[in-house]
Amino acid sequence: MADFSKQWCDLNDPEMPHDFDIEEIAATLKPDYYKSFICEGFGFLAIGKDVDDNIILFFDHENKHSKYKGWVDYVEFMSEQKKTSL
Repeated sequence: MADFSKQWCDLNDPEMPHDFDIEEIAATLKPDYYKSFICEGFGFLAIGKDVDDNIILFFDHENKHSKYKGWVDYVEFMSEQKKTSL
């Protein structure tokens, strides 16, 4: 079954119920830790925190359909997603 984050649903399909909230998951993490969560909409595989306590998302290095590779800053990622969804 495909899972979608609250943030993806808010931007792309506000009527669709979300499966998890990136920020709520991140709030449970200590710096330099991650949890595996797949968001089919955004295409990431994990939610983490870097050593400075910033939220990061992990994208598969092998995914040829995504321009994102490895760990990506959440704030920058969401800023770009908001621009493209307008």
